[in-house]
Amino acid sequence: MTDRRRRPAIDASGPHSARIWNYWLGGKDHYEADRAMGDQIMKYFPEIVENARGNRYFLCRAVVHLCGAAGIRQFLDIGTGLPTEDNTHELAQRMAPESRIVYVDNDPLVLAHARALLTSTPEGATDYLDADVGDPAGIPAQAAKTPDFSRPVALMLLGIMQFVEDTDEAGRIVAALLDALPAGSYLALSHPTNAVRGARMDAAVKQWNEGGGSPRLTLRTPAEVAGFFDGLDVLPPGIVSTAEWRPEPLDVGPSGPIDDFGGVARKG
Repeated sequence: MTDRRRRPAIDASGPHSARIWNYWLGGKDHYEADRAMGDQIMKYFPEIVENARGNRYFLCRAVVHLCGAAGIRQFLDIGTGLPTEDNTHELAQRMAPESRIVYVDNDPLVLAHARALLTSTPEGATDYLDADVGDPAGIPAQAAKTPDFSRPVALMLLGIMQFVEDTDEAGRIVAALLDALPAGSYLALSHPTNAVRGARMDAAVKQWNEGGGSPRLTLRTPAEVAGFFDGLDVLPPGIVSTAEWRPEPLDVGPSGPIDDFGGVARKG
């Protein structure tokens, strides 16, 4: 964990994933290097904007289900990225004002915005942690002042595990985070693949990694994404393209499958 008294300065000289993602989502918190890289990737794979927005709609539907039918009132959202509209806490506290949410990220720009924008209802709580997903043992310990880990928690890992290059290590991280949560907790996870558009998605990721994008990005197959859910009770419709996870009749998200797979599952 970075000492908050000596927080590193925000580096705008190179592209960064959270800011590029914000650019693709139509946000305003990005720099010239981020826009240049975002535009360069879009030349190879214009559907990346559809992927980004489809993932955001998946987050919305997952939180609505978790806070509604599943009755979850606590969320641990790791790798949250820059705040846009309909963040986890906004959705949850709109449905259940007493909901308690902790965001975790290690990007100084993300944390600076979190302090300014991530407010809470009086009945609930919204907090943020400066921590890295690579330290799965440390995150629950630091987050414990906001959620009660004796009660179910929804672990949100949307668009974060692709930044852990080794698949076995990524699996161990997810398992360690889940081990800290009680029975009745949930995992919502999404991850980019090349299952839909194949070589074109590969070219976009190669452009990102060779162009100095930070951190490096690793694609995984749908089967590898499903492996993160081993031992959990996966909710219907299973591990699918996130655009196809319980779409609403009037959903404004992508109309077909996108190269972003995931699902929601319950810890028994």
